Amino acid sequence: MSEIKKVAVIGAGVMGAAIAAHVANAGVPVILLDIVPKDATNRSVIAESAVEKMLRTDPAPFMSKGAARLVTTGNTEDHFDLLKDCDWIIEAVIERLDIKQALYARIDKVKKKGCVVSSNTSTIPLVELTKGASEEFAKSFLITHFFNPPRYMRLLEVVTSNKTSKEALAAVSQFADMQLGKSIVVCKDRPGFIGNRLGIYWMQVAVTEAIAQGITVEEADAILSKPIGVPKTGVFGLIDLVGLDLMPHINASMTSLLPKEDPFHAANQPMPLIERMIKEGYTGRKGKGGFYRLNREKGKRKEAIDLTTGDYRDQQRPSIDAINESGRSLAKLLSHDSKHGKYAWDVMSRTLAYAASLVGEVSDDPSAIDEAMRLGFNWKFGPFELIDQLGTEWLSKNLQPAPKYLQIAAGRSLYRIENGHRQVLGLDGAYHDVKRSEGVIMLEDIKRTAQPVLKNGSAAVWDIGDGVACFEFTSKMNSLDADTMALISKTIKLVQKDFKALVIYNEGTHFSAGANLGLAAFAANIAAWGEIERLVASGQDAYRALKYAPFPVVSAPSGMALGGGCEILLASDAVQAHAETYTGLVEVGVGLIPGWGGCKEMLHRWGTLGKLPQGPMPAVIKAFEIISVATVSKSAAEAKEYLFMRPGDSITMNRYRLLADAKAKALALSVDYKAPEPPTFNLPGPTGRVAMDMAVDGFARAGKATPYDKVVLAELAEVLSGGKTDMLKSMKDTEILELERTRFMQLVRNTGTLDRITQMLETGKPLRN
Repeated sequence: MSEIKKVAVIGAGVMGAAIAAHVANAGVPVILLDIVPKDATNRSVIAESAVEKMLRTDPAPFMSKGAARLVTTGNTEDHFDLLKDCDWIIEAVIERLDIKQALYARIDKVKKKGCVVSSNTSTIPLVELTKGASEEFAKSFLITHFFNPPRYMRLLEVVTSNKTSKEALAAVSQFADMQLGKSIVVCKDRPGFIGNRLGIYWMQVAVTEAIAQGITVEEADAILSKPIGVPKTGVFGLIDLVGLDLMPHINASMTSLLPKEDPFHAANQPMPLIERMIKEGYTGRKGKGGFYRLNREKGKRKEAIDLTTGDYRDQQRPSIDAINESGRSLAKLLSHDSKHGKYAWDVMSRTLAYAASLVGEVSDDPSAIDEAMRLGFNWKFGPFELIDQLGTEWLSKNLQPAPKYLQIAAGRSLYRIENGHRQVLGLDGAYHDVKRSEGVIMLEDIKRTAQPVLKNGSAAVWDIGDGVACFEFTSKMNSLDADTMALISKTIKLVQKDFKALVIYNEGTHFSAGANLGLAAFAANIAAWGEIERLVASGQDAYRALKYAPFPVVSAPSGMALGGGCEILLASDAVQAHAETYTGLVEVGVGLIPGWGGCKEMLHRWGTLGKLPQGPMPAVIKAFEIISVATVSKSAAEAKEYLFMRPGDSITMNRYRLLADAKAKALALSVDYKAPEPPTFNLPGPTGRVAMDMAVDGFARAGKATPYDKVVLAELAEVLSGGKTDMLKSMKDTEILELERTRFMQLVRNTGTLDRITQMLETGKPLRN
């Protein structure tokens, strides 16, 4: 089986087009084909329109607009011969067996030897898809079920038959893992596979029980979200996101395919309300609204549907005793003596029992089922991890009868740690290691058997082997404070003495939300200006020491890396970023400017790497444009466009491989490493500031800048222009840091800034004062 270097996707609907876009995100050429519409003047209009639409879609299927150039569009009548050069052909057409099989017969005639063919079906068994196919075709065929949206959802369910060659499975698995960033879960050839089999049942039970028990959509979503480790959409919000119109089709398919004794049938009850909503165009976010809507006729008023009357009403924010009184205990929530506690029990007990009954049915590995729900539905905990929170003995007592898997557990936990290895209980009654893919390094695994070499309340340092240390943020939202800076300073001394290189990395949802605004607000409210200035100075000193340390520093962000979190990337020798890294200098949103070297670094990068016209002003203006509107990259690829990352920095597609890649980069840099020399700057001084002030005045007159924006951006312009300097005078980096610090302190004393910080802390939204 050859390496996958070119891919084709047939079917340019929402899923097919987005799969093609994600292949392009990986830097791989992809063919996107669809049928020729009747009476069309442009025979490839479906595929072409799909790409154009994706370039306008938010959240974006493409990681950068440049990736779209790797997509070649066409149609299945004029361009079918393009498939002959492809190494992997993905079918993503309508869920009709006859259409799929006819397409496979055509593919079999043109595909080259060794080309893998797969279906993105989520319901039709593989054994049905390949009936009547040639032996050669069956050897190269499998199901690859992507989750929507393909760019962001990390799960890929793979189904094979006894005819599928090991080479075909290996080629697709390696490509999907390394280049598409997917976690591959191999499923049995069963209806709905793993994610949809359990996830659809959970949603169906949640909706039917809410209607039967008189639970509002807001109450249901409040219960079935954060308290159980599910995204804030809950159930009804998730259905709105996916689309109500998909529910009848999926349910009909599951009804026809599942055995009569399956619990799904009891949950699959008629829902006249949903049928009416679909008929009237209330299909969710893609329609006029769903269970929730914005009533634009009433000033974008947030409304929710009343499940009893079917009428929309003002959205409510429920206060639920079952949640408030349970703390973080799942058992207390499910056993709370109230209608909300009963609802939580009825939904989750049935869901967890169903999950337990599926061990051996959809997969022999319970950890694979957990992985599918974590990555396919964004659950924080898989069903068996939730069962362990409840206790298998407690749950078994309250379930009558208990599923076979829980009977086998006999009161034991489903997961355990043994000799530093995480193990899961199998159907054979024995524990088995939960295995990582080859080459994966996870900090959570290291932490099971090791102690940090340094630690305080906000950060820790770990030995990750081969002479590399790992600095981990550990505070809430990985925010940065004085303890963080103090440990950075200690870490530099330690690494210089005992290690070759340093990686800055953590396994939180987000790399860092930036400086701890709560502490800054508290200090400002008691006029502790000296404390604030010491924090700014200590951050500048720590980041500058990292930048010029006698060993390489590699930052490995994932998720948000904002403000001070972005500045630590700018201070590193290199960045190894997860593809879904969203970074930027966002301080103006809270009435501040970058104070830990962000201004200095953006001036230096745009002056040396920006390919701008000669002279001091172009880099100054570019840095001002980016910082003044709190620009945040929507991917690691886009971070390079803003020079938050350098052109030579690297991107890891698979989140699980980020630490290993960062460690390898750090070790490569450590060979004959020499620290960079501090740069000097020639900045325009007052004349440059005048130009920026005039631009801000223009924005203000056009209503694009508020009065306090003018105050903040005047201080930013002062720093970026170099203060009282002129272009003939060279400035040291420390002089620009001093400007950053003094102008930052000028702003933090202003009530306008305190108002912005307060609103951000209270609502999470910027104040436009």
